[in-house]
Amino acid sequence: MPNKVEEFNAYRQQMNDKILNENNKILKRIFNLDTNAFAEGGALDKKTKELLGLVASVVLRCDDCVKYHLESSYKQGVAREEVMETLSIGTLIGGTIVIPHLRRAFEYWEALEEAKEE
Repeated sequence: MPNKVEEFNAYRQQMNDKILNENNKILKRIFNLDTNAFAEGGALDKKTKELLGLVASVVLRCDDCVKYHLESSYKQGVAREEVMETLSIGTLIGGTIVIPHLRRAFEYWEALEEAKEE
């Protein structure tokens, strides 16, 4: 039985493939812009970019984006304490309305930690 991380990644990949197979120039450019914005290089390192993406995703209340940036941060070696501090800033800026997203973010971070243990 797939875990939360595997389920999210499989669905995301499946839908991204379908969307990109439509051969829509605008959508392809948006996807490309997103990829390039979070790439290595530039004044900010990739870890910092991912944490900024995480804060913005919490504030904008995008659960899929939160999961994506949590996983990318995890792969960059971000420590649990760094993620918790980042989530706390996002919650402060976003206000109490983001607390449900904070809960789901915390739960997904735990799933990432558990997936590594398996």
